Amino acid sequence: MRWASYRRIDPMHDDFNKRQVSVVLLLPEGLPYDLDSFKRCVAAVHEQDHPNVQAVIVDGQSKSSAADYGSEGMTHVPGEYANRAAMCNAGIQAATGEYVLLVFSEAAPVVLRRSAVRTMLMVASRATPPAFVYADYERVDAQGARSDVHLLDWHAGRLRDTVDFGRVLLFRTAELREVGGFDERYGAADWYDLRLRLTERAAPAHIANRYAGALYAVESAGTAHNVFDYLMMGKDAQIEMERVLGEHLRRTGAYLEPGAHVTPRQDAAMRTGCIASIVIPVNNRPEFIGRAIESVQAQTVKQVEVVVVVNGGANDPTAAAVQEYMPGGAKHVADAPDVRLIVVDVNNLGLCLNTGIAAARGQYYVQLDSDDRLKPDAVEKLLAVFESDPTIGMVIGSYEVWTLDEETGKLARNEEIPVVTHDEWTAENGRNNLLRINGAGAPRSASIDVIRAAGWFGVNDSPHSRNYGEDYDLVLRISERYTIGRVWDPIYEVIRHAGGTDHAIDQATVDRNDNAKDHMRLEALERRRALNAKV
Repeated sequence: MRWASYRRIDPMHDDFNKRQVSVVLLLPEGLPYDLDSFKRCVAAVHEQDHPNVQAVIVDGQSKSSAADYGSEGMTHVPGEYANRAAMCNAGIQAATGEYVLLVFSEAAPVVLRRSAVRTMLMVASRATPPAFVYADYERVDAQGARSDVHLLDWHAGRLRDTVDFGRVLLFRTAELREVGGFDERYGAADWYDLRLRLTERAAPAHIANRYAGALYAVESAGTAHNVFDYLMMGKDAQIEMERVLGEHLRRTGAYLEPGAHVTPRQDAAMRTGCIASIVIPVNNRPEFIGRAIESVQAQTVKQVEVVVVVNGGANDPTAAAVQEYMPGGAKHVADAPDVRLIVVDVNNLGLCLNTGIAAARGQYYVQLDSDDRLKPDAVEKLLAVFESDPTIGMVIGSYEVWTLDEETGKLARNEEIPVVTHDEWTAENGRNNLLRINGAGAPRSASIDVIRAAGWFGVNDSPHSRNYGEDYDLVLRISERYTIGRVWDPIYEVIRHAGGTDHAIDQATVDRNDNAKDHMRLEALERRRALNAKV
């Protein structure tokens, strides 16, 4: 009796239940799964325990309002839609609720838990409304196995177009209409554009799942992480994403205009007859290091040196493999470029790179990973770009992907992956577009004096960084003050093998790496706004 009395006098409870939520589901013409599965998505909307729900189906399959999807009492919006953005806007227009719960059901079935709407509405109804609400979810594979998908908390540095916000999002209807909804010019960047515009107004809210707290299930097999997925996006989609990011950076004061803040590099004169130092950090890879060293010794430019920094301490067998190429070693060649060895006992990439560069005798640093190779003309082409423009502080090349046959030891070019040029990096907008993508290309070469002026490589002192992202952070910082030159020909060979760092990466590692680079982006935004404020 006391509980019933409490409910009668609680105005917040009554107000909460009166808030209508319009749940919009998308049914495109080319639905890639069966209609019965879509009907289960609709049924889950009608089974919500929130008492005030409108089901809206945006139907690109039928022009008739009489289509039956297994549930009555829904708002059916049939029509011909040019793209997903148009479908979303039709759903927003048909919504009668104070809130729109948008379900991206066009690619896979999305089934809401009974309390999903209620949970998200509680967050959206707080005194400070979020830009939108998103939530962790479950993934269900073809065998029915369930796995939790934990999403990252938002901050302004989450500028990647690949950030996952899930398939179910709650918005205030009035705000969606105020900002104009989805931009129907975009076939790929529609959601990327909208979420950037909305987060300029307020932060979104993330509902996390610790245990049995997922708000919905997506019936779709997950895909393995592949660092080359972005290559398959297509040029048109890349251009859309670049345009969206550029507009966002302009609106928020972080866009760097072409040539802005760029200064000439101040290189010290070449003192030792060595023009470039190829620095190779390595830990316990004696079977690979010889191939990398020999690719340097085969360079068309001979005024180079190899500085190998072994970070496994005195017992790391890589050191002995390197010594084979030094005076007294079986593989030493008297007239070949010098091979120098430094041994440290802390496995820290930034430590290795900075130690090697500090000891370098060359004017320029050139990147080479211990399991990769330089093409013979790599240094020649990198130097030609530096000589073309005194404001160039770093040059980035292009690379091929090769695969090592673990049984035979033979290398073969991976023809399925095109030459990685990162051609989204244009002279006009590359340093802005870099905030959207996770890499800048390889190999990277920089004036050693520019590296010093930029503050060296990070040594895992950046949040979330664990031997990852120190090179990306340096490119960001150098690009804010210098021109980045490009070599579009492949001058580097990335060799994939079972022990490579881009193989078999679990989701926890992917999230940690994304966290690291997103935090670097957050710091870059602050630096860019400070630079622009001085103009």
